[in-house]
Amino acid sequence: MLNIDPRHHLDTQGLAVAAVAAIRSAAADEVARGLDNVFFASAGGVALLTYPAAKLLQQRSGLPVFIERAAELVAADNASLGPRSLVVLCSVSGTTKEAVAVLEFAQSKGARVMAFTGTPGTPLAELSDINIATPAADDTSSETYLIQTLVLALSVMEARGELTGLDEIVADLGHLPAALVAAKEQFEPQAASLAEALVGRDRPIMFTGAGGAWYEAWYFAMCILEEMQWIWTRPIHASDFFHGTFELVEKDVAVVLLAGEDAGRPLAERVRAFVPGVGGDLFVIDTSEFELAGVGAATRALVSPVVLATVLERLSVHIEALTGHPLTTRRYYKRMEY
Repeated sequence: MLNIDPRHHLDTQGLAVAAVAAIRSAAADEVARGLDNVFFASAGGVALLTYPAAKLLQQRSGLPVFIERAAELVAADNASLGPRSLVVLCSVSGTTKEAVAVLEFAQSKGARVMAFTGTPGTPLAELSDINIATPAADDTSSETYLIQTLVLALSVMEARGELTGLDEIVADLGHLPAALVAAKEQFEPQAASLAEALVGRDRPIMFTGAGGAWYEAWYFAMCILEEMQWIWTRPIHASDFFHGTFELVEKDVAVVLLAGEDAGRPLAERVRAFVPGVGGDLFVIDTSEFELAGVGAATRALVSPVVLATVLERLSVHIEALTGHPLTTRRYYKRMEY
């Protein structure tokens, strides 16, 4: 595989899974204290990595769940934020100013903050009421936070008596680090060919998906291709695709479809059937094509975003090689005041 240390990924995702017991314990404590609601309010692209877990709670739990942008929550407030709220934040650096601001704002209203951080000793790690610190970098953080916030959501439901069988899911997650490295290896040839097909196009590349896959489509388009590669994209949810965006599909228009294994899959299949019929260039990344040894069917549906994140890391490396533009190069992000 190009420019990768598989052991780094195996070890990092192993550490992500190793935090499961601490997350389950913290969730049980929060529910026991009388939890009224949960806010997912991270800043920037990392927020998208928490949305599959937030959506899962909204769909399967009776607990009110709010999805907020950090800066907007501070600016506009939310009447439901208070002493019996849990605010969930993720940050690799632990220093993102919007995240620190929303932490301070939430705590000023009596809420408790649970922060997942990649770096100990940072403001978010030190100021949060609950800190889950797992070493992570740009090439591993997506999987880490997708896994850990998923476990948080499931643990909250378990503590509320809304879920059984979490032990079985946790056992499956123990097989996930090795399964993700195997998925990277399987996807490597496709990553190389897809990078070749996408780089150099003169129109924005559409990224779409539904269910948990949608958030990974959004994240990769915005945070990897736009921020890290300066490539124009058009992320669009598969259910919205047929309410405007599909009119732009014609010859030489690229549509990248991410297909997971949850309830959103039929929406993705609709896009899969449409695009080739009107002459668009369709590229599909489908989690059902990866073995994921040791991971049961029910867990596969839950971890589809994790699988997509891990194989898209391979695509980003191949795009970087073709463009000659390092993924770490920015014009503005953390380079100036804005």
